[in-house]
Amino acid sequence: MHTSLMTVVTGLLLGLQPLLASAQNFPVKPVRWIVPFPPGGAADISSRLIGQKLAERWGQQVIIDNRPGAGGNLGTEMAARAAPDGYTVVLVPATFTTYPSLVRKPLFDPVKDFAPISLVSSSPLMLVVHPSLPVKNVRELVALAKARPDQLNYASSGIGASAHMAAELFKSATKTRVVHVPYKGQPPAIIDLVAGQVQLMFPNLPSVQGQIKAGRLRPLAVTTAGRSVLFPEMPTVAESGVPGFEVTQWGGLVTAAAVPAAITEKFQKDLSAVLNQPDVKQSLLGHGFEAVGNTPAQFAEFIRTEIPKWAKIIAEAGIRAE
Repeated sequence: MHTSLMTVVTGLLLGLQPLLASAQNFPVKPVRWIVPFPPGGAADISSRLIGQKLAERWGQQVIIDNRPGAGGNLGTEMAARAAPDGYTVVLVPATFTTYPSLVRKPLFDPVKDFAPISLVSSSPLMLVVHPSLPVKNVRELVALAKARPDQLNYASSGIGASAHMAAELFKSATKTRVVHVPYKGQPPAIIDLVAGQVQLMFPNLPSVQGQIKAGRLRPLAVTTAGRSVLFPEMPTVAESGVPGFEVTQWGGLVTAAAVPAAITEKFQKDLSAVLNQPDVKQSLLGHGFEAVGNTPAQFAEFIRTEIPKWAKIIAEAGIRAE
């Protein structure tokens, strides 16, 4: 019995050796990094910077492959269907965890179809209001919204976008009724917010920094759990009377589900080393993002936590993607 057990264990170890060796040597050919958005945006620019640094570290090309469409979901689906060898990865946005609850027939399952590598970067959204609104902080905004149910409105860059989800979570947490006005993208929404056509919004920080400095918009709070290094003097929504409120705009790297853990762990270690380089950190901050680089297990847990959180909000608000 003892001898047969030893034989089985030895066989398993011998079977693992090629896998471990291939993981240690990963990559031995170019890596395809899918960006599911058009060239020129923050996701594309940061991917190219990180990809270049990884290529220098590996001595292998990292090919940035822009595959826009369906709000980023077409490029994401391509990565799910790729060979499970770790040589095709995709940078997914925060909508990765809301998408399954927004559509009747999703193209993919964010848990079953992917192996997480790492959360690459995160950024707060900013709760901003038009200066004509007589509020100076979150508590005053909540009081005003309760006094005027269905009279205030908020802009978003579209149904299911991060700004939309943040506002619906805010409404649920504060038990207020504010009317949603969806736009086709963030720029036209901000234009109307500055013009006073809508009263409030949860945009990403870089898109409104100039308007805030010029006094055309009034910031009330950031949406992350802790204060942001990008705007350290600004309180969080949670510390402003809405305990537990947290919304993060993030980008994370995933690959096909069957990719061996040894490969995703090797990828993450190299990625984390790149994200810790001062010039990479500074470049990401310049685009409004903080470098993260957590482990595959930590990123997997984050994804599993986010999905039911947003499923509840989407169901309560009766939201469906267009």
